[in-house]
Amino acid sequence: MAKDARPMWENPIQFVLACVSYAVGLGNVWRFPYLCQMHGGGGFLIPYLIMLVLEGIPLFYMELAIGQRMRIASVMTSIFLCLYYNSVLPWAECPLNDNHTGYLEECVVATPTQYFFYRETLNINSSINENGGIHMGQALCLLLAWMIVYLCIVRGVESTGKVVYFTATFPYVVLAIYLIRGVTLHGALNGVKYMFTPKMEQLANPTTWINAATQIFFSLGLGFGSLIAFASYNQHNNNFERQAIVVSMINSGTSIFASIVTFSIYGFKATVNFENCQERLRMLLLNTFDLAEDSINLDNINHWITKLNQTYPEQFASIASKIDPCDLQDELDTAVEGTGLAFIVYSEAIKNMPLPQLWSVLYFFMLLMLGMGSMLGNITAITTPLRLVCVICFLLGLGFTTRSGNYWFTIFNDYGATLSLLFIVLIEVVSVSYVYGLKRFEKDVEDMLGHRPNWYWKIMWAAVSPLLLIGLFLFYIINYIMGGTPTYQAWDKDLVMPSYDTGESVTMSYPTFAQAFIGLVLASSMGCVPLVALYVFWKKKRLGVEVVDNTLST
Repeated sequence: MAKDARPMWENPIQFVLACVSYAVGLGNVWRFPYLCQMHGGGGFLIPYLIMLVLEGIPLFYMELAIGQRMRIASVMTSIFLCLYYNSVLPWAECPLNDNHTGYLEECVVATPTQYFFYRETLNINSSINENGGIHMGQALCLLLAWMIVYLCIVRGVESTGKVVYFTATFPYVVLAIYLIRGVTLHGALNGVKYMFTPKMEQLANPTTWINAATQIFFSLGLGFGSLIAFASYNQHNNNFERQAIVVSMINSGTSIFASIVTFSIYGFKATVNFENCQERLRMLLLNTFDLAEDSINLDNINHWITKLNQTYPEQFASIASKIDPCDLQDELDTAVEGTGLAFIVYSEAIKNMPLPQLWSVLYFFMLLMLGMGSMLGNITAITTPLRLVCVICFLLGLGFTTRSGNYWFTIFNDYGATLSLLFIVLIEVVSVSYVYGLKRFEKDVEDMLGHRPNWYWKIMWAAVSPLLLIGLFLFYIINYIMGGTPTYQAWDKDLVMPSYDTGESVTMSYPTFAQAFIGLVLASSMGCVPLVALYVFWKKKRLGVEVVDNTLST
């Protein structure tokens, strides 16, 4: 196809919306709030914003500028992400027990949303060692998701450009509705306050900084090749410098905005759990000590526990094992990983809202749009070299619909796009700055924009960004080696009381075959860069020999 025949974005707004739709995804709604909670709220926001300025915006600018370069490694990483990104899951309430005399005890103990997520929706095994068959409901949902993706990209940038108008804007409408609803919930401010109250000791934790950096790369989509593919459909003189800043700020602003929504709902959930815990304690004390109904309330319950323990020590000792200390801070500190935040925490909060059906439909449709927008970007990065990508990714993705599929999902989510992203982006910035040459790159930018990059961009590309990436890359490797055997969260339904099937989430070590697979995932995504470099070097050397031979024979 001639160069002039290559399809283009209809206008710069369409390109910006495509980048926003791609960059703003599920990671903004679940991964960022989870990391924010894990690293102490504001204690994570500070390194996140620093990494945005020192790494995110400069490298986002670079990827928009360099076009179709460095596609191979990005394709592999995009494929890994595409394999598991389309797994959308529902939720429900507790089922009745076999005798229909009450609710299933495992569900009651674990909470309905946890039970349904692990035992019904996933039908999950107790460990990654067990495989099990394919969950047909999930497989059909996966098929439907890939069919929608295919319809959205079947005409290339022409159809994608139309779809992004909706996928880029609809999530903001839902988030705005949720924000209004969320901040009016009972206890919502407890969650928002928790988010913005920094645990300053986290700034001395190197893991906080590396998670901040990888979250920047993950949420902006750096290293996947999608931004490079999107930019290749721009006009030659498109002002990508301004667009890079705008999209980066929108993406990070969305993460913070979505986190306020998330933490308001999380504060509501934590407050409800805290008050329910106190109510159970109150009823236990009233029934045990035969006290008046109005003698104990949620405000003076701790006083009564101390008083009854001192006054009736023997009687109190008989119920001591049943007393669960209720602490709001502990409820807020309870982190829920990845999909758990999206499908357990939100679902548990939604069921306590008025008109829960409406809120659940809006929320899960928003997740679908967020996932769809990001998928369009990832597929765009690999459609050119692999037209059958939808079918292939669907078939490979069936592995995630088995009863142990969620554990493999965790492997890809934790290792498929973390270290490899650091490596790919490091190679990218070093190649542009020191192999291709920063002076030549400046001239390319001047040719497109009419002016050269200012001092900020050049300092970031030449020194700050590569040095930070090298430090983060080395720390990641050292931390991985020194951290011992990698672990994952498994659902063990027989852990606490085997005869009663009262399940809970437990930490387990990956078996040897899973650790070997983790190594394969890391090697396959990073190994493309040196392998292709060796191939190109060998090809040029061989070509040079052939030229010499032909010259001598002539």
